[in-house]
Amino acid sequence: MKTKPVFQNKARTITLVNRVLMIMAALYFLILPALTILWGISDPAIRKGGIPRSAVYLFQKLTPRYEKWARERMASGSAGALTGANISGTEWPPFGSAYYLWAVESLQKSWDGGDHFMAQAPNDYARGAIEASTALILDPNTAGWVRKYWGGGENYLHQEDIFYRMLMISAATTYQKLTGDARYLPVLRDQVETLSTEVDRSKFGLLDDYPQQCFPADVVAAVANIREADLLLGTDHSGFVKRAMRGFQGNLADRRGLPPYMADSKQGETWGPSRGCSNSYLCLFAAQAWPEFGSKLYEAYDQYFWQTRWGAAGFREFPNDLRGHEWYWDVDSGPVVAGHGISACAFGVGAARVNGRMDRAYPVASEMLAFSWPLPDGTLLIPRILSNATDAPYVGEASILYNLTRQPLPGIQVKLGGSIPLVVYGVLFIFLGRAFFLLRSAIRRPKGSGSKITPPYPMGHFLLWGTLVLLFLLGMALSHFVWAMVFYVVAQFFPLKVTGPGTFRSFKRSV
Repeated sequence: MKTKPVFQNKARTITLVNRVLMIMAALYFLILPALTILWGISDPAIRKGGIPRSAVYLFQKLTPRYEKWARERMASGSAGALTGANISGTEWPPFGSAYYLWAVESLQKSWDGGDHFMAQAPNDYARGAIEASTALILDPNTAGWVRKYWGGGENYLHQEDIFYRMLMISAATTYQKLTGDARYLPVLRDQVETLSTEVDRSKFGLLDDYPQQCFPADVVAAVANIREADLLLGTDHSGFVKRAMRGFQGNLADRRGLPPYMADSKQGETWGPSRGCSNSYLCLFAAQAWPEFGSKLYEAYDQYFWQTRWGAAGFREFPNDLRGHEWYWDVDSGPVVAGHGISACAFGVGAARVNGRMDRAYPVASEMLAFSWPLPDGTLLIPRILSNATDAPYVGEASILYNLTRQPLPGIQVKLGGSIPLVVYGVLFIFLGRAFFLLRSAIRRPKGSGSKITPPYPMGHFLLWGTLVLLFLLGMALSHFVWAMVFYVVAQFFPLKVTGPGTFRSFKRSV
């Protein structure tokens, strides 16, 4: 069965369009991301401090998406049906919103200081997203999972629950600073007074996030946010802040001087080792709560968790004097690769910047920009994939924005240095090398191209390919990039060749 002229024309059309799609894919997913990475890592603000231009671009692209998502999530009421078993679905939406608000606050502070990195003030540009993010955090429906943990009713507002109450304090404080709107001040005053009193009266200076689940890093964040709220409310909890250090000293710290990932708040005992995901987060707030003590915590963290390995630099998930644990994963740490913790490194960027260690922040921020796979529309592909697509699709990008906008605290001595790790150049080589081969394949005519035998149902063959192309274009338009790439790859197998009359015995690309 020879090739029919009609199918031969369709085969040429398929081949031509597939080549155009290949060029588009090479540009969009490889060449432009590589150029974006180079643009980001060459920014002096990545090396020396200040607001990086990559953070400004991410902020401008993320803001309308975040506002739309936050409003739709509240309108759906879906959060109320979730339980604590769904950690990413319950914790990540308010946590991601807090990261976003903290990032806007930092951007606005730099703007007010004279760094006009965009045409419009950040708090004006993001007013809708600020309101939506704050409302989402404080929405009782969002708190459905902690209400269930603490027995229903309103107990969750005044009984331990330190993680969510810390988020309430931070959201109300940041909202007031950015908008001047006092609507949440009663909530803020109530939580600042009741939470500080409860921590102060606790036996060991620790409270649980959930029953029998105490994460000391969240207590540090709460203390720092109470101190920040004092500046807004005109209150003074300096005595409480000083006394709160007891929860992270003595038997409540390990032999390295670092708090554990988890602790028993009732017995004053540590549970398990100190870990990178909690230490990076803790060191973001410790220096804000206690400048001298916080700096010592960061120094110990750097000593026992920093590593350079396989051409990469960053923070480990487990201490360097604790054997094993080189490959690991959980919802807090993310993937652990050759000892490097993904969360530890991502939040280690912010921790290093806050503590003036730009020599640590620079190499890890360069890796973060490279491995985020930035697309031309502002999407960071890998963080988007690692987020919860259903309940918190933007938590990864919000956390990167937060970490890139951290600035050295006043009085901190800034240490410059560091270099771009080899792994970053490896990522660029892979991007540009793969793009070269795709473009070469698209431009040159391969030997033996074209179908020799008409497949059965040639019109169906053509329509199936056309459907794949339309699904690829639709996925791109809707920013569903993973599905778009799946459809693109399958479409590249057309036109199909057959090895015998009327049968499909092998599938082979003709481009």
